[in-house]
Amino acid sequence: MRKLINSTYVTLDGVVENVHLWPSLNGSDDTGTAIQTKLLLSCDAVLMGRKTYESFAGVWEGKSGVEYTDQMNRMTKYVVSSTLQKPTWNNTTVISQDVLGEVKRIKEQPGQDIVQYGFGGIAYSLMEHGLLDELRLWIHPFFFGNAEPQDLLFRKAPLTKFELIDTATLKSGIVILSYRVAESDNAAS
Repeated sequence: MRKLINSTYVTLDGVVENVHLWPSLNGSDDTGTAIQTKLLLSCDAVLMGRKTYESFAGVWEGKSGVEYTDQMNRMTKYVVSSTLQKPTWNNTTVISQDVLGEVKRIKEQPGQDIVQYGFGGIAYSLMEHGLLDELRLWIHPFFFGNAEPQDLLFRKAPLTKFELIDTATLKSGIVILSYRVAESDNAAS
């Protein structure tokens, strides 16, 4: 069965939204770029909500010439939305009903792993129903200090245990913590 891997940027105060408003951390880091590229190339599908779809399509759609960009455009994109009717980005399928059933079906299909960026309502639901396999938190070394409750990683959720599988520290101070859902907590998948 394919793994569903969530990769999320989060600040020290738990903010996961409005990344475009966060302060710059002084340029790119080859290690971070390599980690992101390795993850993306190990997947052949991306799962996202409508807001992430619109943000990503605005950045990646129609561009080429870089391995990461080409993979993002080539891979299958699944968008969970009740409002998106006609996606323009190639290889995009809208999931508007039975999201959990559809994600389970997609995971059971042959192929590489599936990546999901950001941790909102969809990710919480997938975690609650045993469909999330790995969580990669990119912890940014600052407090954003301006967020609504729905913009935070920390929310009411069922207890889910994780096992640490990898760590990385970037020059910028970002720490990447990679976790696998503990076997006893992922029995529903």
